Amino acid sequence: MRRYVSDDDDSARWDGFVFREGDVVVSTRSKSGTTWVQLVCAMLVLGTPALPEPLATLSPWLDHRVEPVREVLARLEAQRHRRVVKTHTPLDGIPVDPRATYVVVGRHPLDLAVSLYHQGENLDRARIAELTGVPARPREPRPSLHDWLVRWTTAETTALEQPDSLVGVLHHLTDAWTRTGADILLVHYADLLADLDGEMRRIAGRLRVEVDEARWPALVEAATFDRMRSRSRELAPDTLGVLKDPSRFFRRGRSGAGAEVLSPDELAAYVDRVRGLVPPDLSAWLHR
Repeated sequence: MRRYVSDDDDSARWDGFVFREGDVVVSTRSKSGTTWVQLVCAMLVLGTPALPEPLATLSPWLDHRVEPVREVLARLEAQRHRRVVKTHTPLDGIPVDPRATYVVVGRHPLDLAVSLYHQGENLDRARIAELTGVPARPREPRPSLHDWLVRWTTAETTALEQPDSLVGVLHHLTDAWTRTGADILLVHYADLLADLDGEMRRIAGRLRVEVDEARWPALVEAATFDRMRSRSRELAPDTLGVLKDPSRFFRRGRSGAGAEVLSPDELAAYVDRVRGLVPPDLSAWLHR
């Protein structure tokens, strides 16, 4: 396995995790719909929209260094229900265990990037530095969204150096898309927007979860974007106060924002670059 390390997270924290039959691992790049799919999976395995504790506690981000790994592992070990674990590490950086189902979420990379840009302003970096013990790095003046997005689409880097770069995002998805011999379910953010009920039923089928039909309307309503935003204190990944404002975590919840920012020539350059980084069928799925 590759080891993905940043100031905030470390994939080596998976070394102490002991898998059980039925575990669910939600593996995404940042701002791809992680919390959305975590919530859906948690409600499906528990059979209720009323979570027994905040989502980030119930379904922890195992790689995140803000909390001692022994405490996170102990909390997961104590859970008696099917577990849902979050990771931002690609599957080549974590154990792929036959007892688990891996849900990998994709989103149009330009939309992901716009959300990532806005999320950067909502992170309490001083608090993160305090929790991880890694001093906060000096920050350069913030560029405009347009300039930042152009740099993001053209940056020459690697998935190990910058997992949330365009190269990193496409590596994460390509690794899952081309794998065989593992229980991997790919979910697209746009499908959750277009047909939430149908996509939740598809996820339930792959997780082998049966839910009483009378409960479906409540589960689907709880997973709508507006309802999630209204429960931001409970659902946002604000472990130990790392967000300045949890309500800002659920910002817009729609597609198309990225393409609105770039010029036609910049969009054409983006498409050409993606063509050289991913298989055509993955690109078609991701950008449809």
